Amino acid sequence: MADVVWRSHGRARRSTRTVRVSVSAAIVTAVVLAVLVVPPLVQLDQQAVDLSLKLRPPSPAHPFGTDDVGRDLLLRCVYGLRVSLLVGLVAALVATVIGTAVGAAAAAFGGWTDRLVMRLVDTFSSVPHLLLGIFIVAMFRPGVWPVIVSVALTHWLSTARIVRSEVLSLRSRPYIDAAISGGASRWRVTVRHLVPAVVPQAGLAAVLMVPHAMWHESALSFLGLGLPAHQASLGNLVQTARGSLLAGDWWPTLFPGLFLIIPTLAIAGLAGAWRERISPRRRSELML
Repeated sequence: MADVVWRSHGRARRSTRTVRVSVSAAIVTAVVLAVLVVPPLVQLDQQAVDLSLKLRPPSPAHPFGTDDVGRDLLLRCVYGLRVSLLVGLVAALVATVIGTAVGAAAAAFGGWTDRLVMRLVDTFSSVPHLLLGIFIVAMFRPGVWPVIVSVALTHWLSTARIVRSEVLSLRSRPYIDAAISGGASRWRVTVRHLVPAVVPQAGLAAVLMVPHAMWHESALSFLGLGLPAHQASLGNLVQTARGSLLAGDWWPTLFPGLFLIIPTLAIAGLAGAWRERISPRRRSELML
């Protein structure tokens, strides 16, 4: 009887997980298609002003309404989402490459190299990400690439720790000992055996980093330190809508917030499914 109950719970969990993955994949697909298809078809004048359409509520002509200078909010949300995705994807990729290289090198060489690298990681980790990101962005003019550099240089630390932990566990495997006994150098063992083995974990860290990077970009733009104020980004849209919200106009804040929250939750859902797939222990627990 207990076995039947366990299998029933297992089927229910697998069904819920399948629905979650399907919904997340559908949302991510819709987001990617929107940011790839809409901008080439509908051009957006970032500095256009039409005060006759100022703060119009949602309508068939403007499904998301208009902002405080009469611009279509749906189109600006799509353009803003494109910027946030660009920042998230590029910053996550750069941060993952840096973190993987640092973590793998520290664990592979060990000794004083490992201790020195990890003390540097601990030192950078002691500074809040947002504060360090503000310091980096402040050295450049507002734009997309300073934000990408800021996010990438403040988010590789967790990846370095993950990769280092995985490499340390792999160093005790028999095939690693066999490669070293066969005369392979540390560099060859690291490049041929250790780094390929941690690619799934590093890839998962990169996917999980994308939503975090998108929120980081939005926070910098909200503080006025990210993109120029006239350029559409989700952080800028929320920042310029604060006055409208206090006046009772809810749509300039609601829709950019949803464009930020829903895609990040969908990406996190896909990353969670990936984590369950690559972790045998987690997968066996879910089968109970």
